[in-house]
Amino acid sequence: MSCLGIDTSNYTTSAAVCRPDGTGRNEGRLLTVREGELGLRQSDALFQHVKRLPERFAALREAGWLEGLEAVGASTRPRAVEGSYMPCFLAGESQGKVLAETLGVPFFAFSHQQGHIAAACWSAGRLDLLDCPLLAWHLSGGTTELLLVEPEGSNVRAACIGGTTDLSAGQLIDRVGVKLMLPFPAGRPLDALAAQSDSKAKFRVRLDGLRFSLSGMENKASDLIAKGEAPADVAKFTLNTLASVIVRCTDAALKEYPGLPVLCSGGVASNSQLRRVMSGAVFAQPEFSTDNAMGVAVLTDRRLRRGQ
Repeated sequence: MSCLGIDTSNYTTSAAVCRPDGTGRNEGRLLTVREGELGLRQSDALFQHVKRLPERFAALREAGWLEGLEAVGASTRPRAVEGSYMPCFLAGESQGKVLAETLGVPFFAFSHQQGHIAAACWSAGRLDLLDCPLLAWHLSGGTTELLLVEPEGSNVRAACIGGTTDLSAGQLIDRVGVKLMLPFPAGRPLDALAAQSDSKAKFRVRLDGLRFSLSGMENKASDLIAKGEAPADVAKFTLNTLASVIVRCTDAALKEYPGLPVLCSGGVASNSQLRRVMSGAVFAQPEFSTDNAMGVAVLTDRRLRRGQ
Protein backbone atom coordinates (compact mmCIF):
# COMPACT_ATOMS: atom_id res chain seq x y z
CA MET A 1 0.00 0.00 0.00
CA SER A 2 1.33 3.46 -0.83
CA CYS A 3 0.53 7.11 -1.62
CA LEU A 4 1.40 8.93 -4.83
CA GLY A 5 2.57 12.54 -4.97
CA ILE A 6 2.82 14.74 -8.09
CA ASP A 7 4.67 18.03 -8.52
CA THR A 8 4.81 20.01 -11.76
CA SER A 9 6.92 23.06 -10.97
CA ASN A 10 8.22 25.55 -13.49
CA TYR A 11 11.33 23.47 -14.22
CA THR A 12 10.79 19.85 -13.10
CA THR A 13 8.20 17.14 -13.70
CA SER A 14 8.07 14.79 -10.71
CA ALA A 15 6.09 11.87 -9.35
CA ALA A 16 6.88 10.09 -6.09
CA VAL A 17 5.57 7.33 -3.87
CA CYS A 18 5.62 7.10 -0.07
CA ARG A 19 4.93 3.85 1.76
CA PRO A 20 3.61 3.46 5.33
CA ASP A 21 7.05 2.32 6.53
CA GLY A 22 8.50 5.68 5.52
CA THR A 23 10.35 4.50 2.43
CA GLY A 24 9.85 6.33 -0.83
CA ARG A 25 11.00 6.89 -4.38
CA ASN A 26 10.95 10.01 -6.55
CA GLU A 27 11.13 10.13 -10.33
CA GLY A 28 11.83 13.58 -11.74
CA ARG A 29 13.00 15.15 -14.98
CA LEU A 30 14.06 18.72 -15.73
CA LEU A 31 12.11 20.60 -18.37
CA THR A 32 14.01 21.64 -21.49
CA VAL A 33 15.14 25.27 -21.63
CA ARG A 34 16.73 26.57 -24.82
CA GLU A 35 20.42 27.37 -24.56
CA GLY A 36 21.06 30.95 -23.46
CA GLU A 37 17.53 31.51 -22.14
CA LEU A 38 16.69 32.22 -18.50
CA GLY A 39 13.48 30.26 -18.20
CA LEU A 40 10.25 29.06 -19.76
CA ARG A 41 6.90 30.60 -20.53
CA GLN A 42 4.14 29.00 -18.48
CA SER A 43 2.47 27.63 -21.62
CA ASP A 44 5.71 25.85 -22.59
CA ALA A 45 6.18 24.46 -19.09
CA LEU A 46 2.59 23.19 -18.97
CA PHE A 47 2.97 21.51 -22.38
CA GLN A 48 6.15 19.72 -21.34
CA HIS A 49 4.60 18.53 -18.06
CA VAL A 50 1.60 17.04 -19.83
CA LYS A 51 3.95 15.12 -22.15
CA ARG A 52 6.35 13.95 -19.43
CA LEU A 53 4.13 12.94 -16.53
CA PRO A 54 3.25 9.56 -18.12
CA GLU A 55 7.00 8.86 -18.33
CA ARG A 56 7.40 9.53 -14.60
CA PHE A 57 4.47 7.21 -13.79
CA ALA A 58 5.94 4.54 -16.05
CA ALA A 59 9.30 4.73 -14.28
CA LEU A 60 7.61 4.23 -10.89
CA ARG A 61 5.50 1.35 -12.23
CA GLU A 62 8.49 -0.43 -13.77
CA ALA A 63 10.32 -0.17 -10.44
CA GLY A 64 7.33 -1.72 -8.65
CA TRP A 65 6.20 1.37 -6.76
CA LEU A 66 2.69 1.96 -8.13
CA GLU A 67 0.87 -1.06 -6.75
CA GLY A 68 -1.81 -0.62 -4.12
CA LEU A 69 -2.21 3.14 -4.28
CA GLU A 70 -4.42 4.39 -1.42
CA ALA A 71 -4.38 8.13 -2.15
CA VAL A 72 -3.07 10.68 -4.63
CA GLY A 73 -1.74 14.13 -3.81
CA ALA A 74 -0.45 17.00 -5.93
CA SER A 75 1.00 20.46 -5.52
CA THR A 76 -1.65 22.78 -6.94
CA ARG A 77 -0.08 26.22 -6.33
CA PRO A 78 3.27 27.74 -5.33
CA ARG A 79 2.33 28.75 -1.76
CA ALA A 80 -0.63 28.19 0.51
CA VAL A 81 -1.67 31.85 0.46
CA GLU A 82 -4.51 33.70 -1.23
CA GLY A 83 -3.80 34.54 -4.86
CA SER A 84 -0.90 32.13 -5.26
CA TYR A 85 -1.24 30.62 -8.73
CA MET A 86 0.91 29.28 -11.54
CA PRO A 87 -0.55 27.46 -14.59
CA CYS A 88 2.14 24.76 -14.68
CA PHE A 89 0.67 23.16 -11.55
CA LEU A 90 -2.54 22.44 -13.46
CA ALA A 91 -0.79 19.51 -15.15
CA GLY A 92 -0.17 17.63 -11.91
CA GLU A 93 -3.47 18.65 -10.34
CA SER A 94 -5.60 17.53 -13.30
CA GLN A 95 -3.82 14.21 -13.85
CA GLY A 96 -3.81 13.54 -10.12
CA LYS A 97 -7.55 14.13 -9.82
CA VAL A 98 -8.29 11.91 -12.83
CA LEU A 99 -6.10 9.13 -11.45
CA ALA A 100 -7.67 9.36 -7.98
CA GLU A 101 -11.19 9.30 -9.43
CA THR A 102 -10.33 6.32 -11.63
CA LEU A 103 -8.87 4.36 -8.70
CA GLY A 104 -11.62 5.42 -6.30
CA VAL A 105 -9.15 6.87 -3.79
CA PRO A 106 -8.98 10.33 -2.17
CA PHE A 107 -7.15 13.26 -3.73
CA PHE A 108 -5.34 15.81 -1.54
CA ALA A 109 -4.02 19.22 -2.60
CA PHE A 110 -0.89 20.86 -1.20
CA SER A 111 1.32 23.79 -2.09
CA HIS A 112 4.71 23.42 -3.76
CA GLN A 113 6.27 25.14 -0.75
CA GLN A 114 4.71 22.70 1.71
CA GLY A 115 6.10 19.89 -0.42
CA HIS A 116 9.60 21.35 -0.25
CA ILE A 117 9.45 21.54 3.55
CA ALA A 118 8.20 17.96 3.88
CA ALA A 119 10.76 16.62 1.40
CA ALA A 120 13.58 18.28 3.33
CA CYS A 121 12.39 16.79 6.63
CA TRP A 122 11.87 13.33 5.10
CA SER A 123 15.23 13.15 3.34
CA ALA A 124 17.06 14.37 6.46
CA GLY A 125 15.37 11.71 8.57
CA ARG A 126 13.62 14.41 10.61
CA LEU A 127 9.90 13.99 9.99
CA ASP A 128 9.48 14.93 13.65
CA LEU A 129 10.11 18.55 12.61
CA LEU A 130 6.73 18.59 10.84
CA ASP A 131 5.09 18.36 14.26
CA CYS A 132 6.80 21.32 15.92
CA PRO A 133 7.47 25.01 15.18
CA LEU A 134 10.61 25.74 13.15
CA LEU A 135 12.29 28.28 10.93
CA ALA A 136 12.62 27.18 7.30
CA TRP A 137 14.36 28.70 4.31
CA HIS A 138 12.73 28.11 0.94
CA LEU A 139 15.56 28.91 -1.47
CA SER A 140 14.79 28.39 -5.13
CA GLY A 141 14.62 29.98 -8.57
CA GLY A 142 11.33 31.67 -7.77
CA THR A 143 11.45 32.04 -3.99
CA THR A 144 13.82 33.16 -1.27
CA GLU A 145 11.70 33.25 1.86
CA LEU A 146 12.43 32.74 5.53
CA LEU A 147 9.38 31.00 6.96
CA LEU A 148 7.95 30.47 10.40
CA VAL A 149 6.52 26.97 10.04
CA GLU A 150 3.96 25.52 12.44
CA PRO A 151 2.10 22.19 12.39
CA GLU A 152 -1.47 22.26 11.12
CA GLY A 153 -2.96 18.82 11.52
CA SER A 154 -1.09 16.47 9.19
CA ASN A 155 0.15 19.46 7.16
CA VAL A 156 2.21 22.58 7.92
CA ARG A 157 1.38 26.28 7.88
CA ALA A 158 4.17 28.56 6.69
CA ALA A 159 4.23 32.32 7.28
CA CYS A 160 6.86 34.41 5.51
CA ILE A 161 8.83 36.49 8.03
CA GLY A 162 11.83 37.44 5.89
CA GLY A 163 13.79 36.97 2.69
CA THR A 164 14.47 38.95 -0.47
CA THR A 165 12.61 42.01 -1.64
CA ASP A 166 13.53 41.52 -5.30
CA LEU A 167 15.63 38.77 -6.91
CA SER A 168 15.45 35.27 -5.52
CA ALA A 169 18.66 33.42 -4.70
CA GLY A 170 18.05 31.09 -7.62
CA GLN A 171 17.51 33.99 -10.03
CA LEU A 172 20.79 35.54 -8.93
CA ILE A 173 22.67 32.27 -9.44
CA ASP A 174 21.07 31.66 -12.83
CA ARG A 175 21.68 35.19 -14.11
CA VAL A 176 25.33 35.17 -13.04
CA GLY A 177 25.74 31.64 -14.37
CA VAL A 178 24.36 32.48 -17.81
CA LYS A 179 26.65 35.54 -17.98
CA LEU A 180 29.53 33.15 -17.27
CA MET A 181 28.31 30.97 -20.19
CA LEU A 182 27.10 28.17 -17.91
CA PRO A 183 24.02 26.07 -18.76
CA PHE A 184 20.60 26.90 -17.28
CA PRO A 185 19.64 26.19 -14.57
CA ALA A 186 23.07 27.21 -13.29
CA GLY A 187 22.99 26.02 -9.67
CA ARG A 188 25.19 22.94 -9.97
CA PRO A 189 27.55 24.33 -12.64
CA LEU A 190 28.13 27.54 -10.64
CA ASP A 191 28.75 25.50 -7.48
CA ALA A 192 31.32 23.36 -9.31
CA LEU A 193 33.00 26.42 -10.82
CA ALA A 194 33.19 28.16 -7.44
CA ALA A 195 34.95 25.10 -5.99
CA GLN A 196 37.94 25.95 -8.22
CA SER A 197 38.49 29.24 -6.35
CA ASP A 198 39.73 29.88 -2.82
CA SER A 199 38.63 33.52 -2.85
CA LYS A 200 37.15 34.86 0.39
CA ALA A 201 35.80 38.02 -1.26
CA LYS A 202 32.13 38.91 -0.81
CA PHE A 203 29.75 41.85 -0.99
CA ARG A 204 28.06 42.81 2.29
CA VAL A 205 24.37 42.89 1.49
CA ARG A 206 22.40 45.31 3.66
CA LEU A 207 20.01 43.57 6.05
CA ASP A 208 16.83 45.47 6.92
CA GLY A 209 15.32 43.48 9.77
CA LEU A 210 14.86 40.08 8.12
CA ARG A 211 14.67 41.48 4.58
CA PHE A 212 17.39 42.09 2.00
CA SER A 213 17.88 42.90 -1.69
CA LEU A 214 20.01 40.90 -4.13
CA SER A 215 19.76 43.17 -7.19
CA GLY A 216 22.90 45.06 -6.15
CA MET A 217 24.73 41.76 -5.95
CA GLU A 218 23.83 41.00 -9.56
CA ASN A 219 25.32 44.35 -10.60
CA LYS A 220 28.51 43.66 -8.64
CA ALA A 221 28.96 40.27 -10.33
CA SER A 222 28.32 41.83 -13.75
CA ASP A 223 31.01 44.44 -13.06
CA LEU A 224 33.52 41.73 -12.14
CA ILE A 225 32.76 39.82 -15.34
CA ALA A 226 33.15 43.00 -17.42
CA LYS A 227 36.53 43.66 -15.80
CA GLY A 228 37.76 40.21 -16.80
CA GLU A 229 37.75 38.62 -13.35
CA ALA A 230 38.38 34.87 -13.42
CA PRO A 231 35.04 33.03 -13.81
CA ALA A 232 35.77 30.79 -10.80
CA ASP A 233 36.39 33.86 -8.61
CA VAL A 234 33.14 35.48 -9.79
CA ALA A 235 31.25 32.30 -8.99
CA LYS A 236 32.85 32.07 -5.53
CA PHE A 237 32.18 35.78 -4.88
CA THR A 238 28.50 35.27 -5.73
CA LEU A 239 28.08 32.25 -3.48
CA ASN A 240 30.14 33.76 -0.64
CA THR A 241 27.85 36.79 -0.69
CA LEU A 242 24.65 34.76 -0.83
CA ALA A 243 25.72 32.41 1.97
CA SER A 244 26.81 35.33 4.15
CA VAL A 245 23.50 37.21 4.00
CA ILE A 246 21.49 34.03 4.62
CA VAL A 247 23.58 33.26 7.72
CA ARG A 248 23.20 36.81 9.02
CA CYS A 249 19.44 36.78 8.39
CA THR A 250 19.11 33.41 10.13
CA ASP A 251 21.04 34.66 13.16
CA ALA A 252 18.78 37.70 13.35
CA ALA A 253 15.68 35.51 13.15
CA LEU A 254 16.92 33.24 15.93
CA LYS A 255 17.13 36.28 18.21
CA GLU A 256 13.40 36.81 17.63
CA TYR A 257 12.53 33.09 17.73
CA PRO A 258 15.17 31.57 20.05
CA GLY A 259 15.61 27.83 20.20
CA LEU A 260 13.74 26.94 17.00
CA PRO A 261 15.37 24.42 14.65
CA VAL A 262 16.35 25.74 11.21
CA LEU A 263 15.53 23.83 8.02
CA CYS A 264 16.88 24.60 4.54
CA SER A 265 14.86 23.51 1.50
CA GLY A 266 14.62 24.37 -2.19
CA GLY A 267 17.10 23.93 -5.01
CA VAL A 268 19.60 26.53 -3.76
CA ALA A 269 19.83 24.60 -0.47
CA SER A 270 21.84 21.95 -2.32
CA ASN A 271 24.70 24.44 -2.69
CA SER A 272 27.87 23.19 -0.99
CA GLN A 273 29.01 26.64 0.18
CA LEU A 274 25.73 27.27 1.97
CA ARG A 275 25.87 23.85 3.61
CA ARG A 276 29.33 24.57 4.99
CA VAL A 277 28.44 27.88 6.62
CA MET A 278 24.98 26.80 7.90
CA SER A 279 26.43 23.95 9.94
CA GLY A 280 23.70 23.99 12.58
CA ALA A 281 20.80 23.77 10.14
CA VAL A 282 18.95 20.69 8.89
CA PHE A 283 19.36 20.23 5.13
CA ALA A 284 17.53 18.05 2.67
CA GLN A 285 19.70 15.59 0.81
CA PRO A 286 20.84 17.41 -2.37
CA GLU A 287 18.56 15.39 -4.68
CA PHE A 288 15.58 16.33 -2.49
CA SER A 289 16.54 20.00 -2.22
CA THR A 290 15.68 20.58 -5.86
CA ASP A 291 12.06 20.38 -7.04
CA ASN A 292 10.59 16.95 -6.40
CA ALA A 293 7.30 15.24 -5.52
CA MET A 294 8.56 13.34 -2.48
CA GLY A 295 7.30 15.91 -0.01
CA VAL A 296 3.83 15.85 -1.56
CA ALA A 297 3.79 12.04 -1.31
CA VAL A 298 4.84 12.27 2.37
CA LEU A 299 2.10 14.80 3.16
CA THR A 300 -0.44 12.67 1.30
CA ASP A 301 0.53 9.66 3.40
CA ARG A 302 0.30 11.69 6.63
CA ARG A 303 -3.11 13.05 5.64
CA LEU A 304 -4.41 9.57 4.88
CA ARG A 305 -3.00 7.90 8.00
CA ARG A 306 -4.23 10.60 10.34
CA GLY A 307 -7.68 10.71 8.76
CA GLN A 308 -7.69 14.49 8.41
